[in-house]
Amino acid sequence: MAKLVIFGAGDIARLAHFYFTSDSEHSVAAFTVDRAFRQAESFEGLPLCDFESVAERFPPSEYGMFVALSYANMNRVRAEKYAQAKARGYALASYVSSRCTWLTEHPAGDNCFVLEDNTVQPFVKIGSDVTLWSGNHIGHDAVIGDHCFISSHVVISGRVHVGDYCFLGVNATIRNGISIASETLVGAGAIVMADTKPKSVYVPERTAVFPRPSDKVKI
Repeated sequence: MAKLVIFGAGDIARLAHFYFTSDSEHSVAAFTVDRAFRQAESFEGLPLCDFESVAERFPPSEYGMFVALSYANMNRVRAEKYAQAKARGYALASYVSSRCTWLTEHPAGDNCFVLEDNTVQPFVKIGSDVTLWSGNHIGHDAVIGDHCFISSHVVISGRVHVGDYCFLGVNATIRNGISIASETLVGAGAIVMADTKPKSVYVPERTAVFPRPSDKVKI
């Protein structure tokens, strides 16, 4: 069993605490954030300490770390803290839910967060610092680069290559055999059928509001 310090004090950190505690061999000892953002002495009943001095109280020789941050700035905020934690000597833990279907022989990279009901098919390769929220399909031979955030119920078809620093929104669909270039943003419900260019953005048309109220519509 490895003792962990979680970087973060928001919803993702709270969820990481739940998942690591209830469904892994790790135990969570503390939380940490940058000194400028620390507003309390504890979080979830555990110590909340300054990241600048966390190694003094929870040394990397005895504790691992997990960076529990969102996709802000196309995952670069999380990637920056990931790099800083490694530079301080911390091993970065990954969580892979026991309730996902993991069929690839390749282990996920470090600081990955793979939640329940993901289907990861054979021969898939997943890089470091990747979040797979619940319910995604990652097709055979797909490759997901570093520092990506795949939200929920995304379909990544077989032999797709997803570059670094990508975000794929809820219910997005990616056609088989294409490449999603680095820093691509795919919005919720988008369907991508061809290779993308770096830093491109794909958003579908939004559902329009019907002009009549619901009690005036026959269903």
